[in-house]
Amino acid sequence: MAGNSNLHDSAKNKQDEFYTQLSLIENELKHYKSFFAGKIVLCNCDDPYESNFFKYFAMNFNSLGLKKLISTCYATSPIVYTQLTLFGEEIDVGNEPGQRKAYKVEITEVTDENADGRVDLADVEHLLRNRKNALTLLQGDGDFRSDECAELLREADVVVTNPPFSLFREY
Repeated sequence: MAGNSNLHDSAKNKQDEFYTQLSLIENELKHYKSFFAGKIVLCNCDDPYESNFFKYFAMNFNSLGLKKLISTCYATSPIVYTQLTLFGEEIDVGNEPGQRKAYKVEITEVTDENADGRVDLADVEHLLRNRKNALTLLQGDGDFRSDECAELLREADVVVTNPPFSLFREY
């Protein structure tokens, strides 16, 4: 396929870090908006610092009528924490490859905390720092196959994620 050369190269070279553009996510998921009402969505291969899946669901939490959004990251991802941060560094997640820690973000509400007339990622950040929503460290490395992550999978109604190419069949 001509339009997927980056995708095919990543799969062939075992480069697992390929992030889906927000516009592609929006164009696809607009067909399923009513499906998400009252659901717990799990993005179990999606570091909130990097993932457009997480950003989509966080920004559209209310319009989709989500009950909860859970996102987990893999501690040894080579690009974790390399793009602009979303939440600051209030929790010590480590910055060097050997010291990075896996974490999860759970969102149960998104309100207009900064009173700017819209609900957006700035409001999600405020809520994570102050109440209800939580960024917490995982016990393990955040691998989707771990018992800890499998438990989150059992809690979820639907999973929307971008799994690692090298583990796609196993996933």
